[in-house]
Amino acid sequence: MKDKDYKAGMHSDKSIRVVPVALMLLSLCAISFYFGGMFCSQKERYLLEQEVSHAPVQVSCSAAEEKAITFEECSSEYQDYTPCTDPQRWRKYDIHRLAFRERHCPPLSERIDCLIPPPEGYKLPIRWPTSKDECWYRNVPYEWITNEKSNQNWVRKEGEKFLFPGGGTMFPRGVSEYVDRMEDLIPGMKDGTVRTALDTGCGVASWGGDLLGRGIITLSLAPRDNHEAQVQFALERGIPAILGIISTQRLPYPSNAFDMAHCSRCLIPWTEFGGVYLLEIDRILRPGGFWVLSGPPVNYENRWRGWNTTVEDQKADYDALQGLLTKMCYTLYNKKDDIAVWQKPLDNECYASRSETVYPPKCDDSIEPDAAWYVPMRACIATRNPNFKRLGVGQTPKWPQRLQVAPERVRTVSGGSDGAFKQDTTKWVKRVKYYKRLVPDLGTDKIRNVMDMNTLYGGFAAALIDDPVWVMNVVSSYGLNSLNVVYDRGLIGAINDWCEAFSTYPRTYDLLHLDGLFSAESHRCEMKFVLLEMDRILRPTGFVIMRESPHFVNSVYNLAKGMRWNCEKKDAENGENEKERILICQKKN
Repeated sequence: MKDKDYKAGMHSDKSIRVVPVALMLLSLCAISFYFGGMFCSQKERYLLEQEVSHAPVQVSCSAAEEKAITFEECSSEYQDYTPCTDPQRWRKYDIHRLAFRERHCPPLSERIDCLIPPPEGYKLPIRWPTSKDECWYRNVPYEWITNEKSNQNWVRKEGEKFLFPGGGTMFPRGVSEYVDRMEDLIPGMKDGTVRTALDTGCGVASWGGDLLGRGIITLSLAPRDNHEAQVQFALERGIPAILGIISTQRLPYPSNAFDMAHCSRCLIPWTEFGGVYLLEIDRILRPGGFWVLSGPPVNYENRWRGWNTTVEDQKADYDALQGLLTKMCYTLYNKKDDIAVWQKPLDNECYASRSETVYPPKCDDSIEPDAAWYVPMRACIATRNPNFKRLGVGQTPKWPQRLQVAPERVRTVSGGSDGAFKQDTTKWVKRVKYYKRLVPDLGTDKIRNVMDMNTLYGGFAAALIDDPVWVMNVVSSYGLNSLNVVYDRGLIGAINDWCEAFSTYPRTYDLLHLDGLFSAESHRCEMKFVLLEMDRILRPTGFVIMRESPHFVNSVYNLAKGMRWNCEKKDAENGENEKERILICQKKN
């Protein structure tokens, strides 16, 4: 009985206290409503008074609306701005091994939030395939390379255009004749055995451009340079290329990615620093893959006089290179005149027979061979995983069959299987067919350079394989590490963190595609910086196809207004999935 009385007393006291508290809250609400009404009234009156000199402004105090941000245009000095390879910031970094030319992205406090302008006189790029041989001078207004390489037939300026005759330092008579000789040395280049290639120190990407017509897709690699703009020339012409340098960090590709790697007088010191540069090529080269070198010290017996050196020095360089390759278990596959071809072993038998004291050593199990985002290069040999029987060149199905065959490494991806791969392939065929209805230019010569910003298995690119496009397949550094599957099926791509800039010049892609990127990673960085980066690398009149949740579709739609994009919201192809919508945007000219 006492307990009941005690509880009743407590409830009675509480109810007494609740009354004044409630009255106080009601009073505060009334005061807020009154002053809020005054504020709205005064704001509306002020705006009405300004109607004489301003456009009418719609005011609503009853509902909060997300406001679009208007982004201003940057000054002209930013027209070729590459945030993570900015020459203005090079002096801050180490010159040892040219590390200053690697990726060094600006901190958040130094990021710009304006729109990169095109150069004065910019024109829409010439369409493929004509663009392979010419581009507008005003789009890449750099004449230094034409003067410096005029005797090597790289590029020449005629009127308003740059013309690309197909020459190079080691092939002044033309790249086609050079590749013909290479095909004689590597028959697998002719029958689909060799599909993916990496060109280090690519010049203006003439080698990669020629290989496109032979069924081999080449990723041309060169560092940012104040004058040469090699990668910019390549992309302007519609040839796959990316900014990068072999220095201290691994290249952003998985292990066992490329069927072939090529260096035509790229002047990389392959045997220095413990051979770490050549060991990085070894990491990304498939078992049985080919490493092709033309230029010093190959054919030194006949060429040394033109290299400002002595025959003894060149012989020593060649012997050192051959010695390193022998220790790495490479064999001299073929050699004629200025071209030498070495082949990586197909299996681990040679590595197992080496003494443990032989340098370079095998990498230990703690070193993940596929880790490639800001990972230091290691002077060790990444041996083949014996569980994969179809990984080597000649073991993988030939092109184009390999595009549709589920690679063995699909099972290394979380949730990956042969069935999941086939389902993904079928899904993207359906989606791309629908995309072409939404963007009629897709599949025509109006769109050439395409990027899939967050691919899984490269299904989007595979569905476009018969169209006049090439696709840069990007795998997020924070997503599933599936880039090895992309390369296994004969496609190309790179790892990137979309909270940072991509390694390319402005205005280098005609179409950007993203599927759930913001849903997956918006918690990591501010959305506007991702969109500004997309605008930087997108050409005027270029397209964005974004597949996202309705929330992010609406958010991007609002932000895009301030970026001079024209956007339309569309239902997904099934028309019934309420969890995703499609946003189609086009950048204004």
